[in-house]
Amino acid sequence: MSSVVKYLIVLGTAGFISFLFPNNTRFKYEFDKGQNWHYDDLISPFNFAIQKPPEILEEEKSASADIIPYYFINPDRARQRKNIFQKSFDEQLESVRREDQFADVFRQPEIYINYGRQFIDRIYGRGLITENHELANEPKDKVIMLRNGNTTVKKTVESLLNPTEIDFWITDTLFQSGLPEAEFLIPLLRQDYAANVEYDAELTERYQEEQLANISTTYGMIRKGELVVGENDFITDSIYQQLISYKIHYQDTIANERSAWWVFFGYLLLTSFILGVFVAYLRFHAPRVYTYFKPFCFALMWPLIYSYLVYIVRVNDSLSLYIVPFCIAPIVINIFYNERLALFTHVVVVLITSFLSDLGYAFTFLQLLAGIVAVLSNIMVRDWTRFFSSMVYIFLAYGIAYLGLSLIEEGGLTTIDWSVYTWIFLNVFLTLLAYPLIPLLERVFGFTSSITLTELSDMNKPLLKELSIKAPGTLQHSLQVANLSEAAARKIGANAQLVKVAALYHDIGKMKHPEYFIENQKGRNPHDDLLPIESAEKITEHIPYGVELAHQHHLPEIIIDFIRTHHGSTRVEYFYHQHVERKPNGIIDQKAFRYPGPRPRTKEEAILMLADSIEAAAKGIKDPSELDIDLLVNKIIQGKIMKGQLIRSQLSFRELEICKLEFKKLLNSIYHVRVEYPE
Repeated sequence: MSSVVKYLIVLGTAGFISFLFPNNTRFKYEFDKGQNWHYDDLISPFNFAIQKPPEILEEEKSASADIIPYYFINPDRARQRKNIFQKSFDEQLESVRREDQFADVFRQPEIYINYGRQFIDRIYGRGLITENHELANEPKDKVIMLRNGNTTVKKTVESLLNPTEIDFWITDTLFQSGLPEAEFLIPLLRQDYAANVEYDAELTERYQEEQLANISTTYGMIRKGELVVGENDFITDSIYQQLISYKIHYQDTIANERSAWWVFFGYLLLTSFILGVFVAYLRFHAPRVYTYFKPFCFALMWPLIYSYLVYIVRVNDSLSLYIVPFCIAPIVINIFYNERLALFTHVVVVLITSFLSDLGYAFTFLQLLAGIVAVLSNIMVRDWTRFFSSMVYIFLAYGIAYLGLSLIEEGGLTTIDWSVYTWIFLNVFLTLLAYPLIPLLERVFGFTSSITLTELSDMNKPLLKELSIKAPGTLQHSLQVANLSEAAARKIGANAQLVKVAALYHDIGKMKHPEYFIENQKGRNPHDDLLPIESAEKITEHIPYGVELAHQHHLPEIIIDFIRTHHGSTRVEYFYHQHVERKPNGIIDQKAFRYPGPRPRTKEEAILMLADSIEAAAKGIKDPSELDIDLLVNKIIQGKIMKGQLIRSQLSFRELEICKLEFKKLLNSIYHVRVEYPE
């Protein structure tokens, strides 16, 4: 991938992330309760009011919320009840006409009707509640505001009328009315009454809003030129509230007056610088990631994704930033690459997202610590027990670190925000998504996980089965090389599983002409019928054919790289020297006798190259002694160094020495002296 494309990708990533940052200036002081002020004396450059602490405001709001509720008398209930009374009066008057009773009622019915209607008006005018009414179960001394038309009066629940009192009114007042035949009205006035006292939500809410609006959010003032906090002063509750008020006023006034474009440019500059350092690390310490397009995009994907996640959570007031599973990135990168790249990527992600967070130092500290623990856990996706144990370690890292920071800030357990642990638990639970993400990312970016490597090591795989049939000697050689490579890689901390699986497939190209390779030969050597240059061609072509075969069987690219590099750019020395002997003065085409390469570019590829050459050469020594093996291993490794085959492999001399000792140890165990039994 060209450098121009890389720079455009980095710049595009930095630009996108920068647009997620707030467009006002960032407050330049970090502080918290229970700590000392680490800056010079802070002199206020403006007048600002001291905001009340949230808990005090909540108390005042709660007190204001407990206001006198408003109710109103519904006039429709009285009208409906009077209509029922009128209809019942007419029906009852008609029924008693035939019995020749209540003569006075027949003579002057209007008087009785008017009295009944006035009686209903008096009942409903006082306010009526029934047994099922919301106020029926309230204390008798509860005060309400009752609106009747345009008049609003304060009343207690006890002063309102209920159905029991209506019966008393009827018996007590009806017979004192002066009506000669008042008993005619008793059954008519005893019929059911509907409650007419109803809750006035709109008026209650309006009154509550007025009360809340009258609550002052401040309780003092800091004048311009006054000291807010002195250098090294202990930040008490009152000083902390002054600093919070200063910060709020600064962000609401001064910060918003600054140019948003300059702020954006500042964020762009910082983000670009951090990403630039990250890309430089990839170039010099992870060249396989830097060189190829997909791995390069994979590395830059993490700052982009986490910046957007933090932005989404930050603008959503119902979520906490502690829910963002930052440990997924180091876990996944460690599985596909190594601990150093995983940790460096995690640090870059946390540095960038810290600008988006408003949690300050605590956020950065917790995320960095959790990422370190995730890398040290060395999570293995093939081992569920180890995987879940790592989740427990991550949770403990978050939990212990948060508790320590909270104790420093709060000075006790009672004021700690324990709800954060719920968000931390959800964070760790979401970190489990790393497991299903691995096969998905593996297919998208062409990576190879330990799960895939385990599958490829199955000897029943079609390619290995075919190798065992067509070239059984090559398979045995590959198995020996796999054992040597795995042991050496494990000793120096390289990817032992990868190099072992690669060793199984590194010589699959020999299936094209297995008889030309000594481990598969029986009887006459077919090279006797060929010229040295033709024999060299037969030998070297197992590299391109092996690559072709690997592509046909969809082997991962990282395994195919081992096929390409396990001979590097060395010569087929045996046939080269034969050719020189036959044509001592002729022009020799060196390229015809060289493997196509390239040379090993990783420690694992270098280990496989050495193990392959050593194992093949050891078979050529009849009854090798310990000294023979030592000399052989030293000679082959020194030869690879002299020919520059290990120069790009990232293998240090110390690691090379460890591999050398391991090769000697294993070969001596393979070719140890056996007891000669008598015939």
